[in-house]
Amino acid sequence: MAGVIGALFVNPSLPWYDSLQKPSFAPPNWLFAPIWVTLFTLMGISLYLVWNKGLKTKGVKPALFIFGVQLVINISWNYFFFGLQSPFYGLVVIIMMWVAIVLTILAFSRVSKKAGLLLLPYLIWVSIAAAANYYLWILNP
Repeated sequence: MAGVIGALFVNPSLPWYDSLQKPSFAPPNWLFAPIWVTLFTLMGISLYLVWNKGLKTKGVKPALFIFGVQLVINISWNYFFFGLQSPFYGLVVIIMMWVAIVLTILAFSRVSKKAGLLLLPYLIWVSIAAAANYYLWILNP
């Protein structure tokens, strides 16, 4: 659902995004969908591993809460970057998202090491996206 909600802001803004000056390492548009499908799948498996431990297990409730917060931030990035067509606001939000993902990985790892490890590709992708977002802001004043 998160991917679908986020896509509501992306699709109408593709002509704007395509018109931006991009850094040399910016991935091609066709790569975004398969990467996000993969990442959301890994996030879902990771969430299941933590949820499956049971709500009475120590650390599960805080981990689920942090996961929810990072998911809301993830969805909101699409609004701020694409919806408002603002690389600056997108950068502010993606930095918050990066921190929230790190906190989620730490919280999930306390409950299930596998769950935490499954989120590492997400952190790597958001790190690349944050760098690209920064350069989009710099290159498109």
